[in-house]
Amino acid sequence: MSEHSHGMHVVSDGPPDAPPVLLIHGSGASNGSWDPVVPALTAHHRVIRVDLPGCGQSPPPESYDVPDQASRVAALLDDLGHRRVAVAGHSSGGYVATALAGQRPDLVGPLALISTGPSMDALLPQPLILRILLGPPAGPLLWPLRSDAMIRKGIQATAARAVDVPDGLIAEMRGTTYRAFRTVSRRNTAYITEQDVPGRLAELEVPVLVLFGAADPRWKPSSARQYEKVPGARIEMLPGVGHIPMLEAPEMTAGLLLDFTAKSP
Repeated sequence: MSEHSHGMHVVSDGPPDAPPVLLIHGSGASNGSWDPVVPALTAHHRVIRVDLPGCGQSPPPESYDVPDQASRVAALLDDLGHRRVAVAGHSSGGYVATALAGQRPDLVGPLALISTGPSMDALLPQPLILRILLGPPAGPLLWPLRSDAMIRKGIQATAARAVDVPDGLIAEMRGTTYRAFRTVSRRNTAYITEQDVPGRLAELEVPVLVLFGAADPRWKPSSARQYEKVPGARIEMLPGVGHIPMLEAPEMTAGLLLDFTAKSP
């Protein structure tokens, strides 16, 4: 089922009466980035996915600030009548998930962060194709001219193994403008510069799972240890996996998420 709510395109799969899990994509991506793990998750959960404002099929918002993004997601969950929802965020989607847990602890149950950079000092030099596509002067000119092959190459540059990129994800990523991507990136940087993610999570009483690719080319894999400051956090390093475990190792990723939600109170 697909609909729009609070300025976001929303996709729901799985039994309506099953425990809900909310999946939040990363910068410039869309709900389609979760496609490979959805079939396994729907065996146990009602799976709710969003296109954050300005991404995929969602229109641009007035503000891309992380707390504002989280407020929109909270309003959606309120409308759906959900409480204690399991939430998983990929990459910067983890920032929105963290802000959501901070704003509305009544809404968030177990919280999983996948490839979520903990602080700016963990950022690695970006792959060349991404530096060209995302930065001036070439970025604004090339962005509207991107071919499907170029988008696939950009996604592949963040992986450590060959990935089968869903066609739907390519189509949805075309909906994200250059301005939206750059603005989201700046707001994400501001969020973790103000306070790092482990510091924010350490102030909350929420079960935390951290999945990090041991070969992530975007964030130092060793930075996953920064999450050790979060009481009770479970940290899983995925061998041979880069920045997008849902595409690179969907069975492993889905299995860890299901195990985590099943064991969390």
